[in-house]
Amino acid sequence: MTGDWLSNEVEEAVSDYLTMLRLELADEPFNKAEHNRQLQEALPERSRGSIEFKHQNISAVLIELGYPYVEGYKPRGNYQELLREVVLARLAEDSGLSALVLQVVDGPVDAPPEVDELLGILVDPPEPEKADRTREPRRPLARIGRQPNYLEIEARNRSLGLAGEELVMQFEHRRLWTANKKSLAERIEHVSRTQGDGLGYDIESFEESGQPRLIEVKTTRFGALTPFFVSRNEVQVSVERQDDYSLYRVFDFRSKPRIFTLPGSLDGSCVLNPVQYRASVR
Repeated sequence: MTGDWLSNEVEEAVSDYLTMLRLELADEPFNKAEHNRQLQEALPERSRGSIEFKHQNISAVLIELGYPYVEGYKPRGNYQELLREVVLARLAEDSGLSALVLQVVDGPVDAPPEVDELLGILVDPPEPEKADRTREPRRPLARIGRQPNYLEIEARNRSLGLAGEELVMQFEHRRLWTANKKSLAERIEHVSRTQGDGLGYDIESFEESGQPRLIEVKTTRFGALTPFFVSRNEVQVSVERQDDYSLYRVFDFRSKPRIFTLPGSLDGSCVLNPVQYRASVR
């Protein structure tokens, strides 16, 4: 079958996806391929690839709503209107899932997890979905009652942020030590702790040449394509010091932490969307 999915098909796909999300948030194992196979039996007109693409569409809707997505289902935004209507309805009635998400994003973190091969956690940046410039822009998704943006809550989780910064401190020390730049390694400074968090970056490290490397760390428990939040000051410093500046995105922090880096100015490496305005009376 081709074309838009029918209502019952969308309901089945969303139900299955939210089941997987709940299991992932609870750190319970599940098999994505088996879930796909079972959906193929329930929806015989839909192929394995079609079901996987629909799950990726659901990831995109969840991110727009401020929810985490199931790791492995890369968000794809070209989805039908019916899909987001069903997702909105399911989330509005599932207070248990909302409570579980809040518990995860707001939970304390004592220290970074143990990593077997520290330098091995560095990976390439993810490839985001290419924007379809021929498509009409969608209206913004409505919020679900008074439910918050859970990704913003996670971004404000100070214990998670500090744990991510500690992991990057360890990584940077090992990187320079391995490069036989031990004197530089000993000069790395966790400036967000020693000087406060208003500098526009968290860590002062070094290139092997001795050139400064100013590192802003953003940490998430979720996948590499989870959006992150940057301040106006961070963007400005990244532009002014773009030759020295790097953003380190720490992701999958709950299970298998990894890092990718975005060197240079943030307005050059990221799509920046305003989410808040400062207003004053005219």
